[in-house]
Amino acid sequence: MSGEFDAALRGATATLRTSDGASRPLPGRRWSAAPEAADRHVLASCTGPVLDIGCGPGRLTEALTSAGVPCLGIDSSPLAVAMTVRRGAMALRRDVFGPLPGEGGWGEALLIDGNIGIGGDPRALLGRVRRLLRPGGAAWVEVEPPGTGIWCGTAVVDAAGPGRSFGWARVGAEAIAGLAPGFVPRVIAVGGRWFAELRSTS
Repeated sequence: MSGEFDAALRGATATLRTSDGASRPLPGRRWSAAPEAADRHVLASCTGPVLDIGCGPGRLTEALTSAGVPCLGIDSSPLAVAMTVRRGAMALRRDVFGPLPGEGGWGEALLIDGNIGIGGDPRALLGRVRRLLRPGGAAWVEVEPPGTGIWCGTAVVDAAGPGRSFGWARVGAEAIAGLAPGFVPRVIAVGGRWFAELRSTS
């Protein structure tokens, strides 16, 4: 997946449409704005080094960097990486399932703004994230409200017209623990958003 969300990053009106018939507007302005209260709650627990997976335009990567917390953003979109670097943070164009620097040594990993959907297989994604973390490290995962369950399929981003499809997923707060062997989960609600802190056990 590369560049599917670029229209939203540029500020255009864009909608994520999934193969189950659901649709939701993409909050491109929020992605490019300063971190809001819910984001800051997550960031306050990060001591680093932090891997921001699917960093987008880099608001979280920049905030951690500015606070003196070592952080690297990765994204498959060249535009997202360029936007993050322009904010004074470090970012690389990488696929989370490919080779990455510091494997097995990250203190925290972020999957915020629905990025648990990356690849359409949340169990495989969380397994990959666990291998990226050091023992006792934590993944912070934004999830859907309780009752959502687990959905896996494909999605497209509609901006000027429908784009190409890619694998995507949604995970509800009540379902994340069952997808995360090797983690101790803690689910919290902050500012109308839901997050799971997944602490690696090894």
